[in-house]
Amino acid sequence: MDAVKRMLCVLVLCLNATQALYGQADSPAAFASGESDRANSAVVVARPSDAEQSGVMSLSDEERRRQRGLTDISTEFVPKGQWIFGGTASYSTHTNESYQFLIIEGIGSKGYNFRISPLIAYALRDNMAIGGRFIYSRTLLKLDNANLKFGDDETGTDIRIKDFYALRSSYQTAAIWRQFIPLGRNKRFALFNEMSFTCGGVLAKFANDSPVKGTYERGYTFSLGVSPGIVAFATNDLAIEVNVGVMGITYNRTKQVHNQVTVGHRSSSMMNFKVNIFSIGLGMAVYL
Repeated sequence: MDAVKRMLCVLVLCLNATQALYGQADSPAAFASGESDRANSAVVVARPSDAEQSGVMSLSDEERRRQRGLTDISTEFVPKGQWIFGGTASYSTHTNESYQFLIIEGIGSKGYNFRISPLIAYALRDNMAIGGRFIYSRTLLKLDNANLKFGDDETGTDIRIKDFYALRSSYQTAAIWRQFIPLGRNKRFALFNEMSFTCGGVLAKFANDSPVKGTYERGYTFSLGVSPGIVAFATNDLAIEVNVGVMGITYNRTKQVHNQVTVGHRSSSMMNFKVNIFSIGLGMAVYL
């Protein structure tokens, strides 16, 4: 019995000693503190970055353009600091003598069409340039005689036009912005998109009959357009360009004076979202 009592006393003393050593750590405050430390430690380890929390990496304007393919850092088709000089020109003439076209007979006329459009631009950064364009066109038509017939000689209608003269000139200046998109890595072919803001004026003269009756017109125009195209280098510096207008907004205002007496006005506006075959341009440019 004495031995059993001594063993129980030893066990009680061991339990008391264990509680004395670990009681403080197991207290509610210490337990809460320990849980807080472990929680904080877990948060520090598992805490995601701000970009991961948003779900999408915040991209700069340059990175977004690269994702779209508008820029290619490995292909500098038009390097920064390069100058672009170019333009388009066209000229045509016609002469008709007793010519017949469908129901129009005895056409006698002559005239010409002339158009020139020089261009200058500067690359502010790789594959992007800004610049200006000047456009001048002139059209002349002199119609000496033309007969418009409907029906037979006895019961038909005969309309005769003679001594008609028309001269029209237009001049425009445009601010342009171009973005080049290289096709591959050979630096020979590229697509480009050209946006332009154009303003200019128009002068026109019309006269017919004898004695002469004349009309004089003066007007101005504003337009905003988008013209995609393609450029191909024939040599290291010389390139051929083709572009076509696909979208535009235009406003025209014209004042007309007839026989220096009657005054009239005309205004028109148009928004176009289709391919304009009359705006197809073929030209050459030098990249220096």
